[in-house]
Amino acid sequence: MTGFICIDKPENMTSFTAANLVKRITGSKKAGHTGTLDPMATGVLTVALSGATRFIELIPDHEKSYTARVLLGVTTDTLDITGTVTGEFSVNVTPQETEKAVLSFYGEQLQTPPMYSAVSKDGVRLYDLARQGKEVEREKRKINISEIRAYDFSGNEFSLDVTCSAGTYIRSLADDIGKKLGCGAVLKSLRRTKANGFSTDDCVTIEKLREICENGELGNYVMPVSEVLSQYKSVRVTSAQAVRFKNGGELFLDRIGNPTGEGFFRVFSPENEFLGIGEKNTETGCLTVKRVFQGE
Repeated sequence: MTGFICIDKPENMTSFTAANLVKRITGSKKAGHTGTLDPMATGVLTVALSGATRFIELIPDHEKSYTARVLLGVTTDTLDITGTVTGEFSVNVTPQETEKAVLSFYGEQLQTPPMYSAVSKDGVRLYDLARQGKEVEREKRKINISEIRAYDFSGNEFSLDVTCSAGTYIRSLADDIGKKLGCGAVLKSLRRTKANGFSTDDCVTIEKLREICENGELGNYVMPVSEVLSQYKSVRVTSAQAVRFKNGGELFLDRIGNPTGEGFFRVFSPENEFLGIGEKNTETGCLTVKRVFQGE
């Protein structure tokens, strides 16, 4: 089975482990995931099966949404509750002050990635350096938070809803909120509710996945690659052009109707078979092959 399936990743499991589990349950030759979730986090994890793994990097960036629980008065080395405590502070802020601080993070800004992250520094993953007790200077990255709100205040805790650009670290956001309030903060729990254009409503649990595979219903849940990449415009080619494209040959734009737009295009045969992704090159006047689709 080739395509994508959305998993509701359980807590205390790495994204890599979850993807491998999906691979075993579905009997796929290969599996890969998009948008890594921390082991403590739950929620939307998009998994590519078999030949779909070659298209992971071509999935258009989408905003992601999260629901988190933040604990004030504590800091840790990982910026979440699973880490080693590095400080404990008294909390003397009101819900109104917390709401104001949270809202100050709305919009475009620069964010420093946490040390415990997969970001590379001089070819070494930051989490590898962190595990050696090292902390290095990290380059700040531009992020955008389009929605943010704090609610459900109880003691030193509150809930946080965030919709943000890809690459935003909610752990870092919680830490920054704590710094802004002057009392420190850590992420207590995290659930991703939207990613890659999908929501938790589109997800199945690991238990449900086992059930649908046992019942031979996997095909009802696996999304075709062409649908997941539907943000790209499509172009239909002739039978001869389809053969050329599948063999890695570029196609002249004026012979495929001079498709409007730039960038990537989904390529289909006369029989509506998805052939892969082509990239428009106006300088050469050709549609070059970016990825050829190969089923199982």
